[in-house]
Formats: sequence, C-alpha cells, structure tokens
Amino acid sequence: MGASAGLHAPRGELVDIGGRRLRMVRAGVRSDRPLIVFECGAWGCAADWAVVQARLDAQGLASLAYDRAGLGYSDAGPTPRDGRAIAADLEALLAHAGETGPLILVGHSMAGLMLRVFTPRNRARVKGVVLVDAVTPEMIEHPKAGRAIHGYRRAMDLVGRWSHLGYMRPVALVVGDLIGLEGEASAEKRRIYGLASHARWSAEEVQSWPETSFQAREPFDPTLPVAVVTAGASRVPPTVKAMQRVPAQTSHEGYLANVPGATHASLLGRAYADPIIAGIDHVMAKAGV
Repeated sequence: MGASAGLHAPRGELVDIGGRRLRMVRAGVRSDRPLIVFECGAWGCAADWAVVQARLDAQGLASLAYDRAGLGYSDAGPTPRDGRAIAADLEALLAHAGETGPLILVGHSMAGLMLRVFTPRNRARVKGVVLVDAVTPEMIEHPKAGRAIHGYRRAMDLVGRWSHLGYMRPVALVVGDLIGLEGEASAEKRRIYGLASHARWSAEEVQSWPETSFQAREPFDPTLPVAVVTAGASRVPPTVKAMQRVPAQTSHEGYLANVPGATHASLLGRAYADPIIAGIDHVMAKAGV
C-alpha cells in the first residue's frame, strides 16, 4: 500500500482507481477550458507543482497534480513501472475523478518520456504539451547522457533497495526541497522525500527508463502546440540541450524559453515559475482554448 502520512494529512484527496488509490491535488475552479495536468519528474510528487498551480489558480485556470503509484501518498502499483503502466494509471485517475474533457499536459524531467507515451493514446483530448527541462527518448542513446542515465539508474537502484534503513529522512532535511516551494507544500515535499516507500518506488520507475524511452519513441503530432522551457543554469552538453528543443521546433505551434539562473529543480519554484506559466498560456492560445 501507499506511504503513511503519519501525523500530517496529505493535501488533496485519495482517488480509488480500482482497488488502489492515487493522491491528487486540484487547484482552481473547473470551467470549459482544458484541465492542466502535471506530471512530475523522477523522485517527484504532486507538491513539486504547488507554485505553478497557485499561479494558474490566480489566472482562473484549473489544474491537477498527482503522486504516481508508490510515490508520495499513493498506493503502490504493479511492476514494471514503465511509461505504459504510468499512462494507464493517469487515464484511470482522470476517469475516476470525473475528468473527461480536454487536457493540457505539463511534464518535468523524466516526465517528458511519460507524456510522449500518454499523448498518442489520448490525442483527441490533449490540446497542448509543455515540457519543463524534460528528458527525450533519444537521450539514452547519446554517449554522454546515456552514461549518466545508466549511472543514475545503478545508484538509484541501491538507494531504493536500502531505503528501509531510514537514511532518507536526514537526507530530506538537506535536499528535500531544491525547488523553492512555500509553506505546507515545502514541508510536504521534505516529508515525502524522506519516506522509504517513496524512494523504493521512485527507484522502480528509474529502472524502467530504457523501456519507457523505447515506448516513447513516437514523436508528437506536429500539429500539437508544444512549449519547451529549459533551465539556463543546468549543466548539460549543448547536444543534449538541442535534443530538448526538438519537440518545440518540430511543432507547427512551438514555443521555446531558456530561463537564465534556473536549475533543473528551481525552475519549478517561486523564483523561476513564470516562464512555465507563459508556456502554458502559449499552448492554450495556439490550441484556441
């Protein structure tokens, strides 16, 4: 089953998707406009998007962030935790939450792969995609990026295997919130980061990186508006940065923004979140919604 909130009630609600529950956090008031759905990166959770959700709420836009199976306060799901399993869970979550309308998808980091799996399966509903310093399927084949990905997989496998020893809690005090969240969302992010269950299931997802990359090989429909927002302070080779830009460059309604000073994590936080809002505004406008 999922992680225990202990003395702290999780934000949002737990939705039964058929014998297990996923935690989701809504913001804003529903309208005829598309629902903005957030997918977190590796080791992430719904709290990652709290700043962006609050700013969209101020614009009158509704959004939904959630914890994938086993992460945060969601129950665990069947293995493998690859892109197809994650897409099926999100489809079930939306259905059980009564969300049957159009969607704008926003994904950070490894979620770039997951959105490439989900979107073709739901193309009629998906009106735009925003990729936030996102991974692309081709990166695992890049000489330098591929080595880094496989090294990360090996390290995270060890972290997941031994997380039950409890060392994630002190680690979370130091690096639990590199995003720059506020208030309860920041506290929640640190609590979740310290959970052994969160580490274990995050590691499971990372182990499926090669298979998810293969599943995500289909490019986005070029008629789909795609925004790409990258972190200016992220230290990646120029060839990898070029790979990140391709989804926007191949879209007929693409948008590119590189945010000076932002790191891979802080891009989602209070100091640098506005370019993400601009990317969302762009794809909604180009989609005519």
